[in-house]
Amino acid sequence: MAVIFAEIGQDVHFTGGNFNDAVNRGVSRGYTEGYLRCSIVADPLERVNTNDNTPAVVHITLTEGDCVKLTVAPKGFGSENMSAMKMMTPAASREDIIAFVAKVAADAGSNPCPPIVVGVGLGGDFESCALLAKRALCRPVAQRNPKPLYAQMEQDMLDAVNCLGIGPQGFGGTVTALAVNIEQAPTHIAGLPVAVNIGCHVTRHAEIIL
Repeated sequence: MAVIFAEIGQDVHFTGGNFNDAVNRGVSRGYTEGYLRCSIVADPLERVNTNDNTPAVVHITLTEGDCVKLTVAPKGFGSENMSAMKMMTPAASREDIIAFVAKVAADAGSNPCPPIVVGVGLGGDFESCALLAKRALCRPVAQRNPKPLYAQMEQDMLDAVNCLGIGPQGFGGTVTALAVNIEQAPTHIAGLPVAVNIGCHVTRHAEIIL
């Protein structure tokens, strides 16, 4: 599924048509002319393929300036289907959060084609927490969260997942995950949402600034 993050400067003005339509035309060309697999159905129950992998999932954020930054992140559903979310409360401990992430990976087993990349969202509300987890998958696997608290949690979560022994393609070993990336956001005093978005070993993304 084509996922597009668009960071649009507030001084940018688009002409000649609708932005979302332009994105979908680009996705259509990419998948049909590039002979990529078209995996999108127009309705979740009727299951009729759109034959060009549209529509894309588009997330738009307004920023300062006169540039447009596009991040394209095609997402396979072998890993997407293994993702999970839990609406924890502030009573949940650091260990509870790490245990939940490890359980999601354990339940996934070999299905997402490990070694996996794990995106974790903490905070926000129901839908924004899931978006944080998806954004986390776009961060390079070697780049840690800038806040030491979360950088250490990323390492602890990675250790917990790799201790599961699932290994590459589920054949066993100490490398079940390549990285765990956490993105966090402010949340309500009564909540502690946690989202886990699993990416397979070919978690793809590319960026361009226009």
